Amino acid sequence: MIYLTEPLDSKHDRKSFSCGKDLLDNYLWYQAKQDVKRKLSACFVLVDEETKKLAGYYTLSSNSISNELIPESFKKKLPKSYDSLPTILLGRLALDKNFKGRGIGRLLLIDSLKRCYETSESIGAFAIITDPLDKEAEKFYLKYGFIKLPDSGKMFLPIKTIKELFG
Repeated sequence: MIYLTEPLDSKHDRKSFSCGKDLLDNYLWYQAKQDVKRKLSACFVLVDEETKKLAGYYTLSSNSISNELIPESFKKKLPKSYDSLPTILLGRLALDKNFKGRGIGRLLLIDSLKRCYETSESIGAFAIITDPLDKEAEKFYLKYGFIKLPDSGKMFLPIKTIKELFG
C-alpha cells in the first residue's frame, strides 16, 4: 500500500474515519477543519492512495510549558530566566480502526516528529508535548521515548532527541 501525508482539506472524507474513540472521531468530523481555518492547529492526514480513505491524522500547534514541569535533569541545562519554554503540541494522533496493525500509528508519529524538527530549525521549540488520552496512548508514546512530566499527565520528547533521528 502507498500512503501520503498531507494537510487536511475539504477533499478528504472525514465522515468515514473512525478510530473508536469519540473524542478523536468527533474532533476530526466536526472541529478540525474549523481549527485549521482559525489557525488554532494544523491537521495532517495519512491517506491510503489506493482507496483514498483516511488511515489516520494528527494535529500540531504552538505551545509552551511551565519550566516547573520539566525534570531537573533537563532543567539544569536551561537558562533560569525562562518561566515557560516554547514547545510544539502534538494534540491529537488517531488511527482508523480499519488500518490497525499495519504500523501506521508509528508512521504518523514519525511524520509528526519530522515536521516538528523541521519547524524547530526556523522557530524556537524545546520539545514536543503530548497529553495522552488514555493508558493505551501513554504506552504508545513511552514506547517511542516520550518522558512523563510529573503531576501533569503530559509527556514530552526533547527536540534534541528528535534531532538525533533527523539531523
